[in-house]
Amino acid sequence: MNFLRGVMGGPSAGPQPSGADTIQKLCDRVASSTLLDDRRDAVRALKSLSKKYRLEVGIQAMEHLIHVLQTDRSDSEIIGYALDTLYNVISNDLEEEEQEENSAKQVDDLGSQFTEIFIKQQENVTLLLTLVEEFDFHVRWPGVKLLTSLLKQQGPQVQQIILVSPMGVSRLMDLLADSREVIRNDGVLLLQQLTKSNAAIQKIVAFENAFERLLDIITEEGNSDGGIVVEDCLLLLQNLLKNNNSNQNFFKEGSYIQRMKPWFEVGDDNCGWSAQKVTNLHLMLQLVRVLVSPTNPPGATSSCQKAMFHCGLLQQLCTILMATGVPADILTETINTVSEVIRGCQTNQDYFASVNAPSNPPRPAIVVLLMSMVNERQPFVLRCAVLYCFQCFLYKNQKGQGEIVSTLLPSTIDATGNSVSAGQLLCGGLFSTDSLSNWCAAVALAHALQENATLKEQLLRVQLATSIGNPPVSLLQQCTNILSQGSKVQTRVGLLMLLCTWLSNCSIAVTHFLHNPANVPFLTGQIAENLGEEEQLVQGLCALLLGISIYYNDNSLENYRKEKLKQLIEKRIGRENFIEKLGFISKHELYSRAAQKPQPSFSSPDHMMFDHEFTKLVKELEGVISKAIYKSSEEDKKEEEVKKTLEQHDNIVTHYKKVIREQDQELEELKQRINTLTSQNEQLQATVTQQVSQIQQHKDQYNLLKVQLGKDTQHHNSHGDALQMNGIQTEEVSKLKEELEEWKNKHELLQGQLKEKDSVIEKLNSSQLEMGTTEQSSQTSKFGGLEHNNELQKELEMLRSQIQLQSAEISKLQMENQKLQVTNTTADPVLGDSGATAATSLELEGRLEQEIKELKSQVKALSEEKESLKQHLDSSSSTVAILQDEKTKLQREVAESKKEQDDLLVLLADQDQKISALKIKLKDLGVPVEDEDDTESGDQGDEDEDGDEEEQD
Repeated sequence: MNFLRGVMGGPSAGPQPSGADTIQKLCDRVASSTLLDDRRDAVRALKSLSKKYRLEVGIQAMEHLIHVLQTDRSDSEIIGYALDTLYNVISNDLEEEEQEENSAKQVDDLGSQFTEIFIKQQENVTLLLTLVEEFDFHVRWPGVKLLTSLLKQQGPQVQQIILVSPMGVSRLMDLLADSREVIRNDGVLLLQQLTKSNAAIQKIVAFENAFERLLDIITEEGNSDGGIVVEDCLLLLQNLLKNNNSNQNFFKEGSYIQRMKPWFEVGDDNCGWSAQKVTNLHLMLQLVRVLVSPTNPPGATSSCQKAMFHCGLLQQLCTILMATGVPADILTETINTVSEVIRGCQTNQDYFASVNAPSNPPRPAIVVLLMSMVNERQPFVLRCAVLYCFQCFLYKNQKGQGEIVSTLLPSTIDATGNSVSAGQLLCGGLFSTDSLSNWCAAVALAHALQENATLKEQLLRVQLATSIGNPPVSLLQQCTNILSQGSKVQTRVGLLMLLCTWLSNCSIAVTHFLHNPANVPFLTGQIAENLGEEEQLVQGLCALLLGISIYYNDNSLENYRKEKLKQLIEKRIGRENFIEKLGFISKHELYSRAAQKPQPSFSSPDHMMFDHEFTKLVKELEGVISKAIYKSSEEDKKEEEVKKTLEQHDNIVTHYKKVIREQDQELEELKQRINTLTSQNEQLQATVTQQVSQIQQHKDQYNLLKVQLGKDTQHHNSHGDALQMNGIQTEEVSKLKEELEEWKNKHELLQGQLKEKDSVIEKLNSSQLEMGTTEQSSQTSKFGGLEHNNELQKELEMLRSQIQLQSAEISKLQMENQKLQVTNTTADPVLGDSGATAATSLELEGRLEQEIKELKSQVKALSEEKESLKQHLDSSSSTVAILQDEKTKLQREVAESKKEQDDLLVLLADQDQKISALKIKLKDLGVPVEDEDDTESGDQGDEDEDGDEEEQD
């Protein structure tokens, strides 16, 4: 430990050793010491010296430190010291006060050299990946920092090692799930370096659920209000998505675009934005632009644009666009973002056209933006962004182009002047004193005419009132007037680009331009002069405009026919000189910059000369005009004929396109019908297959039945055969038998009940006979009721008649009684007899009335029971009939099966005869044949003999 005190700067009696000697001794101690504590103290000392003596520690101790990582993995403390020491040696992130200004380059080279030494053995990087997996904070965190430093120094080489390492990227993805924020945040920085310019690693990281984890971290940190961690996550997302179509598609398909909407929810109070919030929101806007960049494949860009509209992201961006208090750089980036979200997407363009600014009265957002573009007090970058937004709004948007041009036409101009239209703002900017406004307005108006011949013709109708008392001048004439006045170069370049776009592919506009006699001399004069470098660009554009006037000339003006214009060029300019001046455009440096991407990005207003779409037009027309200048009149005639033919061909093509569209619609309808019919057919096919399988099952059962019938024909009667048709029918027959037995039992019960009722009726009849009623009729009715159920009604009617007769007799007796009471007025002994007779008659009358009531109730009950018996008998008779039908069917099927069996026996007999004949022929030919019939007959004979013996026994 005394040695370590000397190294660490403790008091020492002798002279202090040099840094190199100390480091050498420490390295020897690390290599040779057997005690872990001594090695740990030595590595700690090397760590303390590694910042000051970086070169010496790196040269002498790197090998020993790597050996410690390999052998002492059980001790996390010494591993942590070793990793920290290697980080200090390799990393260039030293404190500024420790760096010398003149040695910055040397420091960078030193870190790169040490990194190259470390990764020379790929096992070192693999070992480091293993250490990063450790959960111990003192091992994992230094390991993450060291690996990040290696990637900074030698990125591609380290990326390749990690890529080929088993589960190398997956191990590093676990860092994002670490609960310790320090490790998680440094893990994000590590993945930033890992994913730089390596599409393969970017795909692996994306498919390891990186988008989900990073978006979760951004949400946890507070979205745009978060700190530096949100910025790091956004930079990592940009690395994963930029120029990586696969990851962009995965991001869209995973519905992660919808999760970006909350990023742009800003409050009404937009004052006091922090610098970190501005940075975060700027990166968020850039991330949206990465997904809809014009350099992406059109299909991928279009799908992302639609997703942004449907999830409300575009609406949120337009809210920021129209909000107050938003910082200028955020507003500029928002305008650029909205531009690319709506570029070429009709739905988004229509929505943007409907957005109004929160003003009184409300104004369209396009008008408010154009006001900023033509206002020279606005920042240059903001004006460029507004121009880009207007260009993207009109890109492939004929509807929007028509709306802009319509604001310039006389029929749609607001006469009251209360509201400012887009057309008025463009005209105001086109003729203002600010050259940048002139250029922006000219380019914006050129985009309103891009690839739209109809609007080019309509714009010829625009008339401008230049001054009071003078007649109005056409817009085309006013543009040429400003050109001839010798304004600034930027203004003339803008106007010439507008005129070239306007006249291209529009013969009527060319005729209007040539109709002004001052235009052609002005152009030839500009081209023929030898001017400075600044004017060369104007000369090239004048040559292009004159060439367009020749190429798209329909020869309607006699003085300016194609041939005469060519002769004029030959006389005043010279063909070679004209072609040379025309080439000035494409050779210009600013032309090359503008041709690279659609967004106008210029370092200063003076460099704002060319538009991206105009460079495409120059590329298209330069070669065509050069050929047209050298063509003769005969070739021009042939070309005109070819043009007419092409026009006719185009008309035919358009006609056929319409027909094809109609046919496509019909095809779609037919396809839908086919799909429905196909689904119905599939359902029917399924049912058919089920029925076929059922039929096959029935056939198999029928075949089995025939075999069983063939075996059991001699042992079963016809009824038994019918019951053994198949398992299902046998069960049905048994069920029917059981039901029949039940009905028979019920029938017997009903018969018993009927007999009981008959006995009751017999008793009633006998009681009536005792009272003097007629006995024979009641007995005959009783015997008739016993014979058949249908005679019961007659019996009841007879009983009613008997009751009526009895009541008549009772009434007669009552009359006689009254007569007796009237005639016998004296009190003689006979009176007593008559009184007794009257008393007995009254008693008899009461008894008869009571019995009559009972008989009536019994008759009523018997009629109801009779009806129920009839219903039961009908149902039992129908069941018996069904059973009879089933029996007849079964007998019929048995007869058919017997017939088929007989046919099979006949066929078998025929086959036996044929086989015996063939065997005889084979025997005649000398071929040995086994006589199976003989053996079978012999066996059968033996069996018969055995059977006879058994019978005798």
